[in-house]
Amino acid sequence: MKHILGFIAVTISLLGTSSFSAHAAQTPRPNIVFVLVDDLRWDALSCMGHPVAKTPNIDRLATEGARFKNFFVTLPLCSPSRATFLTGQYAHRNGIIDNSNHNELSHKLVTFPKLLQDVGYETAYIGKLHMGNDDSPRPGFDRWVSFKGQGVYIDPEINVDGTSAKVTGYMTDILNRHAVEFVQKEHAKPFVLYLAHKAVHGPFMPAERHKDLYANARISPVPSIEDSLKGKPALTREKESVPEKKQRNAKPAATVDKNLPPGTMVQQLRALAAIDEGVGQIFDALEKTGQLDKTIFIFSSDNGFFWREHGLGDKRWAYEESIRDPLLVRYPKYAKPGTVIDKIVLNIDLAPTLLELGGAKIPKAIQGKSFLPLLKGERIKWRDAALLEYFNEKQYRTPAWQAVRTDRWKYIKYTELSGMDELYDLQDDPFELKNLINDPQAKKERQELEKKLSKLVKEF
Repeated sequence: MKHILGFIAVTISLLGTSSFSAHAAQTPRPNIVFVLVDDLRWDALSCMGHPVAKTPNIDRLATEGARFKNFFVTLPLCSPSRATFLTGQYAHRNGIIDNSNHNELSHKLVTFPKLLQDVGYETAYIGKLHMGNDDSPRPGFDRWVSFKGQGVYIDPEINVDGTSAKVTGYMTDILNRHAVEFVQKEHAKPFVLYLAHKAVHGPFMPAERHKDLYANARISPVPSIEDSLKGKPALTREKESVPEKKQRNAKPAATVDKNLPPGTMVQQLRALAAIDEGVGQIFDALEKTGQLDKTIFIFSSDNGFFWREHGLGDKRWAYEESIRDPLLVRYPKYAKPGTVIDKIVLNIDLAPTLLELGGAKIPKAIQGKSFLPLLKGERIKWRDAALLEYFNEKQYRTPAWQAVRTDRWKYIKYTELSGMDELYDLQDDPFELKNLINDPQAKKERQELEKKLSKLVKEF
């Protein structure tokens, strides 16, 4: 795996490949609206099967466009995932491998909005960047609305085009308002709107008007809530190097409150309601300005979140609740209403997809693949396995890992631990309760996945 300091060479490579294609000069290019939510797991939407959530405006994207059933983030953590969406590169390539201070590096990333700006797009970044506490504008954006680090939900300080000031109100509503204003303004060029919400991240604070939503909801617990953790030694191990009181994001299963619905789930769904309203407002703005069908409208999340499955909260682990996310795309030129896509798609794939749509050349340093052929329903050769990764953070119990995920199997290799790897048959065991790593009947699959992981690590 290439050393993370390779980002310097990558940046040079990217800068030299963003020329405007002749094809783009002849083909009308769509506007781009990308809405990114924080800590929203794949099944937290009604269109993705949640039994309680009400997300009618977000669901409209799936009803009138495409729903990706197997979308994954390559590293399930805020800063790395956000950098990957923007660059089309794995964390180990772009250098943003954790949530520590990456202020300086974040100014050097070559992002798809910057490359689209170079070929004639008007660009706006609205919301959470979270690669440090520097809220100043990054290269590639004509409009900048952001805040320091995680920000706050109520009365935040917002940086607008380089000037910071405190604003009264609820963060999600403030960001939605800026997004709608950008859509409604007159545009002489096609535009990119990158709207990155703070919600539904902790402290899971909904708008006052939504504080009582789902008050009477009752949801049956999934089997993994009661996981004994047998076969998960990485999760239950002692970790001598970090004082117990400072270890985070893993508890013994016996401490898990099994009375559902969990408070975190309900609070996240309540916070999601304002995001859903904002998606509806963007729809209205696009319709009133005659731009809706000229726009590719995309909705996703930076990583998933545990609702106490396997005794966990937060994210970072390689289980489905952490790595799997929603991806919804409305673009009637290509995606028929109600399209469902089963192929494995990753967050490295967003940048090349939008660069292709925008008529910009896709730099060789980008590691993802354009998923436009999948939107169009074309039969093409596509990946049959995904490489996923996580780098240890000292204050967390989650060990460093690499994983390979296919349509049926998942192999998790803990790169700094011995004898703690995991193997799951997701077809027979979708809740990842039975580790088959030492099962003789799964020996062939394990060996094949070990080889596949090794190959993917070398490839990327």
